[in-house]
This record gives sequence, structure tokens and C-alpha cells, in this order.
Amino acid sequence: MLQLTVNDKSVFSIDHNDGIMHINGTESTPDISMQPGGLVSVLHNGKSYTAIIERVDTAKKEVDVRVNGQLYTTTIQEPIDLLLSNMGLDLKAMQKAEPIKAPMPGLVLKVLVTPGQQVNKGDALVILEAMKMENVLKATAPATVKAIKATERTAVEKGAILIELE
Repeated sequence: MLQLTVNDKSVFSIDHNDGIMHINGTESTPDISMQPGGLVSVLHNGKSYTAIIERVDTAKKEVDVRVNGQLYTTTIQEPIDLLLSNMGLDLKAMQKAEPIKAPMPGLVLKVLVTPGQQVNKGDALVILEAMKMENVLKATAPATVKAIKATERTAVEKGAILIELE
């Protein structure tokens, strides 16, 4: 059984055995077919839907699907995820935020955050100049800035820790 959460609101329990699908305990027989160009055609209860898979994040078990022009973010929980959740364990919360490291040797032009600052995924943290190009290093997940290890206008080697996150 899978649990599918759509847009952090609607939760669906999906069970699929011997070609029969049950959604929230109700038998369902959608006709789903893959089409060229990444399109998915779905016929369900006499209605036709066209879906496009926009993004798949296997680590987070998230899929963004556009159905008839409307974007839906879905999160999938497998039986092991549900078991761990029922036991009070949240793997996402237990994952440690990785430090921001220099991807190549360069010059730290600007540090854009301060210790204790809350950052979100995609927030710019550091600007690193390498090979006459400015590279903006961004947060890969929500975190708190624990420590700044880099100093502006100083050279760093590849792999040097620039910012510690928690």
C-alpha cells in the first residue's frame, strides 16, 4: 500500500494487487497509458485527463505532475515510510544539513548570510569567483546557518567548507 499526499492537503491510500486498484478503499480502474513526449493519458470514470510529469525527486519521493494545466505536487510514502512515521521517526527531520563547500578553487567575493540566519532551499549563501565567473552557491534544503568559515576577498581551495548548516 502507498500513501499519496497531494499539495500537502489531500491524502490518498492506494493499494494495487492483481491488476485491481483501490483508492481509499474504493475499487478503481483507471486506464493509464504513456504517450510520446512524456505525456500520460488517463481515462477514469468516463473522464479524460492529460498529465505531464514535470519533476521527479527520488530522494524526497516527490513528483510534480501537471494535469490539464493544473500543477500538483505529490509526496509518496511507501510501507516502510508509513511504518517509520507510525513509530515516531521522521527521516527528513533526521537528515543532517550538509555544509556548503567550494566546488572549485576560487575567491570568495561575498558572504550573503549571517550565523543564526534561517535559509530556505534555493537561497543564495555565497558568491564565489572562479575562472573569471561568479558562482552563486545556494542552500539545498531549509536550514539554519551554524557558522561562516569563509572570509570575503580570500582564496579557497576546492572542497573547502565555506558555511556550516544545521
